[in-house]
Amino acid sequence: MRFVIQRTKKASVRIAGETVGEIGKGFLVLIGVSQEDTRETADKMIKKMLGLRIFEDENGKTNLSLASVNGSLLLVSQFTLYANCKKGNRPSFTEAGDPNKAEELYEYIISECRKSVAEVETGRFGAEMEVSLVNDGPFTILLDSETL
Repeated sequence: MRFVIQRTKKASVRIAGETVGEIGKGFLVLIGVSQEDTRETADKMIKKMLGLRIFEDENGKTNLSLASVNGSLLLVSQFTLYANCKKGNRPSFTEAGDPNKAEELYEYIISECRKSVAEVETGRFGAEMEVSLVNDGPFTILLDSETL
């Protein structure tokens, strides 16, 4: 499982011209699910993400978590995080999880995050989306379950 976490000042997702998710200060999280991922993998990733201390404290040190700043989450499924570009110039996506399994895990991640974060917005699984953000920093973290 891969999470690309971007610290935001604001972020949004639009589908067919309609805004379906929008946040202010928080994390935009692009979520990629592989063939091997499970709910246990998701739990580990969620715990790590929510524990990240990447917001600045009063001394300008990255020392505060999402909860410490009352931040929001915008969770967006993105199977292309499992693109394999080793051969040729056309990516292969065979390492991405089966869509049914990936959607189930994406929905699980959303429900688990809503247990501890007051505002959780989402994209729509499998939809063509326009994602916009103002990256605060810029500050971007890649979490990969293979390296946690």
